[in-house]
Amino acid sequence: MTDHLNNGIPPQEQQPPGLTSEMTPQPDHGEQSWVGRNRLPGMKALITGGDSGIGRAVAIAFAREGCDVALCYLPDEQSDADDTRTWVEEAGARCVLLPGDLTDEQAARNAVDSAADQLGGLDILINNAGFQWARREHGIADLTTAEMDRTFKTNLYAMFWTTQQALSHMSEGASIINLSSIQAYDPSTPLIDYAATKAAINNFTVNLAAELGPRGIRVNAVAPGPIWTPLQPATKAADSMPKFGMNTPLGRPGQPAELAGAFVFLASPTEASYVSGTVVGVTGGRPVF
Repeated sequence: MTDHLNNGIPPQEQQPPGLTSEMTPQPDHGEQSWVGRNRLPGMKALITGGDSGIGRAVAIAFAREGCDVALCYLPDEQSDADDTRTWVEEAGARCVLLPGDLTDEQAARNAVDSAADQLGGLDILINNAGFQWARREHGIADLTTAEMDRTFKTNLYAMFWTTQQALSHMSEGASIINLSSIQAYDPSTPLIDYAATKAAINNFTVNLAAELGPRGIRVNAVAPGPIWTPLQPATKAADSMPKFGMNTPLGRPGQPAELAGAFVFLASPTEASYVSGTVVGVTGGRPVF
């Protein structure tokens, strides 16, 4: 439980990309709570950034819904990826691990092809990988080209590359789900470059849904609010952690497990068969319009 003064998270800081094992408290990815109802039977999904945080929660939920998964992640996140694979395989699903840096175009395209080859097809693409950097004293004056390159290539370029490559493996009934953010609607000053990419992702989602609709491929996005993942202590100042997520109407940060339902719904070919071109907000009450 949290009180009205803090969220129960002590000051802490990591270096990117951050690891789940070094977080206090440990995030909830639905390990003990998600109950599958066979909503994605026999399907095959690629989840970028699938080793930890929201990606791990989606992988666990998808596996328990009958879906095999492939996970893209940075090599430094291998221990997190191994843990996620354990949970996926315990659910009886296949799990393909694909370490690599998606900011490299060929690596991004190869990851998609490898996922499709090893899984035997591709029905769902989750463009979840993302990067931000909030440790700046003077806002945009401190924003370097190298930082912009890392943020834009991770959040936007990689999404374009993986999507382009995935479409050669997808057919009618397939689904693409992109990770937006509350930052697209209510941007924080230290995250000016990150927020810009999330607004672009919303536009990309609506535009691509219009293009792919005639092919029977749905495209949507999920916009999280403040979610307790390794990205937070790895990219923000330690002393900001006790207040993280307290600016939501629900008065707390969200857990990765609280995002999984939105992804399962949007991926389901029966429950969301007429849902495309939309952004689902999971923000603790902060508006997404």
